[in-house]
Amino acid sequence: MAAHDHRSHCTISGIPLAACYGADDIPPTARAAVASSPGAAPYLRGAYPAMYRERPWRIFQLSGFGNPADENQRIRFLLGQGEHGFIMEHDRNTADHLYDVDHPEVLARREDVGLTGAVIMGVRDYETVLDGIALDKTYGHPGGGVVQHAPFALSCYWTVARRRGIPFDQLSGTGQSDYFLTYLGCIPKQQVPTRAGLRLCSDIIEFCAEHLPRWVPVSIAGYNGADTGLNAWQELGATFANAIEFLDDVRARGRIPLEQAARGVGGVSFRVAMDFFEEIAKLRVARKLWSCLLRERYGITDERAARLRIHVVTAGSAMTYQQPLNNLVRGTLMGLAAVLGGVQSLGVSGYDEALSIPSEHAHQMSLRIQQVMQHEANLTAVADPLGGSYFIESLGAALEEKARGFIAEIEAQGGFLASLDSGWLHKRAEQNQLALFDDIESGARTVVGVNDFKHDQSPFAIDGFRGSSDAFEQASRRLAELRRTRHQRATDCALKALASTCRGDGNVMPAMMAAVDADATVGEIGAVFRDCFGDWHIPIAM
Repeated sequence: MAAHDHRSHCTISGIPLAACYGADDIPPTARAAVASSPGAAPYLRGAYPAMYRERPWRIFQLSGFGNPADENQRIRFLLGQGEHGFIMEHDRNTADHLYDVDHPEVLARREDVGLTGAVIMGVRDYETVLDGIALDKTYGHPGGGVVQHAPFALSCYWTVARRRGIPFDQLSGTGQSDYFLTYLGCIPKQQVPTRAGLRLCSDIIEFCAEHLPRWVPVSIAGYNGADTGLNAWQELGATFANAIEFLDDVRARGRIPLEQAARGVGGVSFRVAMDFFEEIAKLRVARKLWSCLLRERYGITDERAARLRIHVVTAGSAMTYQQPLNNLVRGTLMGLAAVLGGVQSLGVSGYDEALSIPSEHAHQMSLRIQQVMQHEANLTAVADPLGGSYFIESLGAALEEKARGFIAEIEAQGGFLASLDSGWLHKRAEQNQLALFDDIESGARTVVGVNDFKHDQSPFAIDGFRGSSDAFEQASRRLAELRRTRHQRATDCALKALASTCRGDGNVMPAMMAAVDADATVGEIGAVFRDCFGDWHIPIAM
């Protein structure tokens, strides 16, 4: 059995914990925010006055595997089970690198194609994925988490909508353009340099400001930084350091009002892991940090901009392949922490996530966890039920202080992009990850069913979900058919125009939309980017 360990006297991020908390533990600098009301600046106590009484959090599960038809079927299943919107997941072998399925690097791993998301070669595949889904009535997240993939993914989604005659101002959804995933965590062999990626992100922000008023152009995924090893206050600091890069770049370009850009950037994705109270405190103080950052650094007090919108996905890395049904408990606890932290939307990791992408049953159970919380536990009745807790407010103040310090550290490195280019942020994440692994390996930190309480009498045998075994073959056939039947001259002209735009300083999105509409493939878009922008120099040994 696990012995009591002194590490339980600290949060996972290393903040010391007292045995009991009182009013004097809340720093004077934090008391004004604690005394505020939900829906009032600095939004520590919630984004809206009545919170879930009037606006229950929305349920979004990450979904996608195999072929476009498989992804369509899964999305429609989840929507039919009560999901409020959908988040697409693309095949990492092709999407992350912007490779077609016949690229040599993909051919070398053909057996892995489609295991982590649907294989998308072009807009025709998007039409299949979105078949039967009312885009003007459904909140969509087209995937494209990778910075260089986001313009392609968004253009495909919007092109499908335009072909259906849906005005852009009726579309609601979120883009991502995530630096944390492929510049920090799962680094691909090829991607554009960070500054080129910033140009693409700013182009998306400006394009949405002009054409898609209900669309969140980018969603900074602190989740992926945290799953790479950043602790709670580092996740906060790095996320907002990324936002600073976006806002500084948009301000320097001077094409749209900064308040409008801040509204576009102010939707983030955080991870919630297993340190229950630290995660609640993190989410609450994130809203305060954002509101204060906008006011202090940019003079922005606009309510729509200053009210941070938070999506949470519970930590996939907390799910274990040993005794996987324990993960239902973990998912419930992490989901509850997210709700008590006041998020606007939530996805709960599948109980089989350590084995594979979620099976249909695991996805259904993730929905049911949230539906039980919404309808049976009376969690929606009171806004910010933990507001004023001596412990929560003290812990939040400590996280805020450390997060502000981490932003300062990143800026001392030259900013968020420079901290990626140099490998500095990678080293910070790696230190935490190795320390956590060492604690689990030594037994200093107990993970039930992994390094203690190993006896399992579960009657259920859970196999990893494999999805479609023919994803590579079908993608190859679709790619060949696309090339055979498209108007090749129109495709070539559109790709040439895209390259010309990339080499200039115009917004890439109109040219990207035209290229996608002309049936350019993801690999052809990638070839243009690689030719125009070059490749990022990976700052760590691979």
